[in-house]
Amino acid sequence: MPSSVVAHMHYYPGTSVLRITYTSGEKYDYIKVPANVYENMKKAPSKGVYLNKVIKPHYAFKKVT
Repeated sequence: MPSSVVAHMHYYPGTSVLRITYTSGEKYDYIKVPANVYENMKKAPSKGVYLNKVIKPHYAFKKVT
């Protein structure tokens, strides 16, 4: 998954949390993300564009420390 923004992503289906690790090393959990949104992000040609247009504006998030 080459991306200039997203280094890694992991989906927790039991809690519907999408964890994004940015290339900076920072990690954020996006809350109540449906599985199909995660699946679509995996298929997206640009993970960063998808994250900015679909995930960030619609799902609450918290920084993982």
